[in-house]
Amino acid sequence: MNLINDPWIPVIRQDQTQALIAPWQIAETENPVIEINAPRADFQGALYQLLIGLLQTCFAREDEDEWLEYWEEMPETRQLKEAFAKVAFSFELDNPEGAAFLQDYDLADGETKHISALLIEAPGGKTIKDNLDHFIKSGKVNKLCPSCTAAALFTLQTNAPSGGVGHRVGLRGGGPLTTLLVPAAGTATLWQTLWLNVFNREEMESAETLDNSIFPWLETTRVSDKNGKITTPQDVHPLQAYWGMPRRIRLSTQIENESCDLCGQRAERLFTEYRTKNYGVNYDGAWVHPLTPYRFDPNKKELPLSLKGQQGGLGYRHWLGLALQDSENGDKAAEIVQFFNAERGREFGNNLASIWCFGYDMDNMKARCWYESRFPAFYMDEQQRNNLMEWATELIGAARETVKLLRTYTKEAWFRRPKDVKGDMSHIDAQFWQATEANFYRLLEQLATLPGDTGMAPPEIYQTWLKVLRNKMFQIFETATLETIPEDLDLKRIIAAKNELSKKFHGNKAIKNLKTKAQEEEEAAS
Repeated sequence: MNLINDPWIPVIRQDQTQALIAPWQIAETENPVIEINAPRADFQGALYQLLIGLLQTCFAREDEDEWLEYWEEMPETRQLKEAFAKVAFSFELDNPEGAAFLQDYDLADGETKHISALLIEAPGGKTIKDNLDHFIKSGKVNKLCPSCTAAALFTLQTNAPSGGVGHRVGLRGGGPLTTLLVPAAGTATLWQTLWLNVFNREEMESAETLDNSIFPWLETTRVSDKNGKITTPQDVHPLQAYWGMPRRIRLSTQIENESCDLCGQRAERLFTEYRTKNYGVNYDGAWVHPLTPYRFDPNKKELPLSLKGQQGGLGYRHWLGLALQDSENGDKAAEIVQFFNAERGREFGNNLASIWCFGYDMDNMKARCWYESRFPAFYMDEQQRNNLMEWATELIGAARETVKLLRTYTKEAWFRRPKDVKGDMSHIDAQFWQATEANFYRLLEQLATLPGDTGMAPPEIYQTWLKVLRNKMFQIFETATLETIPEDLDLKRIIAAKNELSKKFHGNKAIKNLKTKAQEEEEAAS
């Protein structure tokens, strides 16, 4: 199967029918495609990135004016087909005689693995051998159709977590977060969503030749054993960021005319095994993937670190670093989000787009959870952005302090000797963040519309946020403590903990700062 010429990407069209399409068909105007329809959430995110990478590599426009023309009217499918045809030779999925998509160029030997090992959450060999695959059982996926195989291969290569000695992590590090801009309009086509995440050539270097400097599988692998080498941004074309290939893999055994264990579709040929070998491409240096947020060292001594999925999921406490910049820890939005904030959003104003953030929460080789969330995106001038970052930092900082107190004094209420008790209190945090999220975004939307010369945020913003924090804090505390098992209920201890919680809340530095700013309205009115 050729991944440029043949239909293999599962989609939903405007009339809700399902289909498989070739990449160039994303621009069809009759019954247009509105969504990818992958059988797994990680495949969904990966297929978006693959198509964005294709557009960026083969169809990026000269400047923003030309980009806008294709936003307002999709290109003809003929144009896309001709543009993508330039790289079709690089996108053969099964090519025993030469280069194959995201596979080692000449892997003659290597360890044979079951095809299910392409899936990031699949248990490793030792786990299966020791019969420890309790939660994610082996043997559930024995054969994959070409469509699911291609999606699994790209998903693994772009997200590659730690895989044991010499099995390299992805170009962004293992299990990175991805942030894509998504049109807010419910009638948006897939083309518009993809195109919103493609830079013009003035913003990102294009390629004169589409060769192995972009697609690493077109040449002998840059191995990274003791006699090998690292691969830095200076060693290859910047567009390789979209096509990283840290793992040495070669698809091998196939069977015929059966149904795929993931999507259920019958296929003429299905893959059951692949070969793999360690010490593949070792990406090192100051790589910054355009679709991923990073943490930057203010002293510039450490390399940029891609933000990862975290236990507890993604919420408004992460909004600053994912949508703008969190100056407290150096987190900064992905380059595509920054470009929208500073330039592209000017054409559309606010309410055009949201930020779709997704990724795995990895514990080395173990996938603990897949997370995805949507966050608001705003176009603002520079002063507005600076103001919003300052104001949001204050609101989020106060919330972080509040949840610490809530966790501490809920534990004080629960246990006679709380410091001796070990356990996970993350469910208390999760309840608080969820309970306050809608209020935060309502206030954020108000703040984002203020002119850049506003100065201080309106005092009523702080008043409202203080009430939200206090009310939700006590509501969660009372629910958590008064609904405990009756024989463990100690009202005296609960009341003491609640009184101390109130005292610490009102005495907290971040809360007192909000109070000071909230009181200005009262003073002005008196």
